[in-house]
Amino acid sequence: MAHWTPFPHAGEFDYDAASLKKHWARLHAGDAEPLPKNAALLQAWAHYHNGEFQQAAEQGLALGGDGITVANKATAIYATYLEKKEKTRLDLFMQVAERAQAQAQEQPQNANAWYWNAYALGRYSQGISVAKALAQGLGGKIKESLEKAIALAPKHADARIALGAFHAEVIDKVGALIGGMTYGAKKDAGLKLFQEALKLNPGSAIAMVEYANALVMLEGDKKMKEATALYEKAAATTPMDAMERLDVEMAQAELED
Repeated sequence: MAHWTPFPHAGEFDYDAASLKKHWARLHAGDAEPLPKNAALLQAWAHYHNGEFQQAAEQGLALGGDGITVANKATAIYATYLEKKEKTRLDLFMQVAERAQAQAQEQPQNANAWYWNAYALGRYSQGISVAKALAQGLGGKIKESLEKAIALAPKHADARIALGAFHAEVIDKVGALIGGMTYGAKKDAGLKLFQEALKLNPGSAIAMVEYANALVMLEGDKKMKEATALYEKAAATTPMDAMERLDVEMAQAELED
């Protein structure tokens, strides 16, 4: 594994097994991941929450089984926020998608196997262009995997965010008519998913940012005020771990634009 770009705020978060157990429910309000019983797996998650993404990924892969989930999350979040080379980012997303697909086949009841497959394919699609990804048939796979994740874990806020983003992106790229007929994308369904995500995980900066992006995509300038208020709220949230820190920074960057 090539050396990954380090988390820019090293040392800001310092979880160990005990503190991670204490804060697990709050930290995993987004992905509904169950608390691991295995000490080595818990340590891999501690690396992840502290922003030691490469260590988390390597340890998770070495463990296999449920370790694949922490490896996939660490890799996907790293690729989304910190990897500077576009080709490497896309390669990492495809690695996550393939690992998650294999994990879903082995553990079909594992909501996060389906979720990380969809997340990685979604980010890959944004990288190559949503229109190109739809032409390659990725849209149906993403939607189906996210719907499976929600069916398996009804409190999965992050799957709702990703599915809401799917509806918005498809309509933005191909229009409401083709989006609805060909890909099952609906404006009202998309916006409702964001609202549900924020009910499940009210402090989620990424939910606010993606909801704001979707409002602008679907409604244009008339929703700019509402979108800006969401960006401001996201930018003012207090992050509990490395990923949330990166989410908050993204919200702050949106406001600067």
